[in-house]
Amino acid sequence: MKTHLVRTRRSAEDFPRSEHLAWKVAEVAADAVPVPEDTTDMIVNRIIDNASVAAASLVRRPVTSARTQAQAHPYSPGATVFGVPGTFSPEWAAWANGVAVRELDFHDTFLAAEYSHPGDNIPPILAVAQHSGCSGRDLIRGLATGYEIQIDLVRAISLHEHKIDHVAHLGPSAAAGIGTLLGLDTETIYQAVGQALHTTTATRQSRKGAISSWKAYAPALAGKVAVEAVDRALRGEGAPSPIWEGEDGVIAWLLGGPDAEYQVPLPGPGEAKRAILDSYTKEHSAEYQSQAPIDLARRMRSRIDDLDRIETIVLHTSHHTHYVIGTGSNDPQKFDPTASRETLDHSVMYIFAVALEDGEWHHERSYAPERAQRPATIALWNKISTAEDPEWTRRYHSTDPDEKAFGARAEITLKDGTVIVDELAVADAHPLGARPFAREQYIDKFRTLADGIVAPDEQDRFLTAAQNAPTLAAGELDRLTFTVGGDVLARAPKTPKGIFR
Repeated sequence: MKTHLVRTRRSAEDFPRSEHLAWKVAEVAADAVPVPEDTTDMIVNRIIDNASVAAASLVRRPVTSARTQAQAHPYSPGATVFGVPGTFSPEWAAWANGVAVRELDFHDTFLAAEYSHPGDNIPPILAVAQHSGCSGRDLIRGLATGYEIQIDLVRAISLHEHKIDHVAHLGPSAAAGIGTLLGLDTETIYQAVGQALHTTTATRQSRKGAISSWKAYAPALAGKVAVEAVDRALRGEGAPSPIWEGEDGVIAWLLGGPDAEYQVPLPGPGEAKRAILDSYTKEHSAEYQSQAPIDLARRMRSRIDDLDRIETIVLHTSHHTHYVIGTGSNDPQKFDPTASRETLDHSVMYIFAVALEDGEWHHERSYAPERAQRPATIALWNKISTAEDPEWTRRYHSTDPDEKAFGARAEITLKDGTVIVDELAVADAHPLGARPFAREQYIDKFRTLADGIVAPDEQDRFLTAAQNAPTLAAGELDRLTFTVGGDVLARAPKTPKGIFR
């Protein structure tokens, strides 16, 4: 890996385009290096993982709304949309599938200076691959780039610190991945990356306070915008530049300011793109920083015979966990039993309480209104707080994979003064956890979440296609989806009509 110093440059400064971060990203995307076998295998896992959570969310209202929007844009050759037959304009397919993948906050994650769900790259890159008649090999190469660029940006550039939503790293990565997929030259990819970044910067209010369905729509929009950015770049249209480093650019006005410096690692010429191997998926449908606390709660519940005996629970954890999903956020909505699912998903206090009571976490039952409004749960929930611990913050930011942690230390004080303490650094499903996910677990996750939604024979067909994705021929990528029966779609809520019919 080569580290690039990125900072604001004055307009009058001699700053050749070859030194722009967007150009460096484009060079990586245009470098046609082979994809290692372990990277390819993990990409297949994540294609399965995305389909799993798309199946589970298929009849939820935000997913239904996005799907009906895409269905208003049929196109041939086009791209597929989860759940329904036919093909649709690729940017709209990317939109609908992006919402389905993100709705339950249940797919892969990478956390460093910034947060990310790099699996968000799959819907737009796959949509363009299907529409363009690409092969499985092309798709794998494009996805390797999408993961690499997003994860490398996340390693170096914090967005949330400046209240910018993390999809600002997704627009450029998806555009770069599409560039690799299509075998585009550095110049074209450079312009697409710049356009995608320019049009996907937004505030973090989508993940603050009363969180709405836009949390799922934001990455889908970034993917849709990336498709459109590449289309414009192919037509010869340019982007603002230098987009990151310009005097009025992203760093100067949206991030650290004119004096900020970032060290961005990117693969050197001829170096394989392996960043996906540093990411991890979720066993539980909840914000990633609550994965280890869920497992910790399940482990600790056997040590408390009566939860009514609990006086207080303090979760000592990292800065990120405390301020984003903990009491450091100062969001009263995180204690509101009538809050939206998206809000409860970002309340580690609620999540720890339910996991402690139930000994499990379920993507539907754990968020049901009647579950959140249970009096005993509300009482326990309000006894829980978080506190930042410098050691957990240090481990959160560690570059040593054996030391990096996203967990917490729980101190449960009982009414008789007894204190029960336990901690967990990484979730059980993490590569270093008690039960790391491998192909078998990804398939089991798909089977579990698709049960009652995708017919068994269609599950089998999809899983065969997904596992053969690297060898699918040009024009065969439409196999990487699933359809469901009309009885399943009939369970989706009826949504009002919009502009698109």
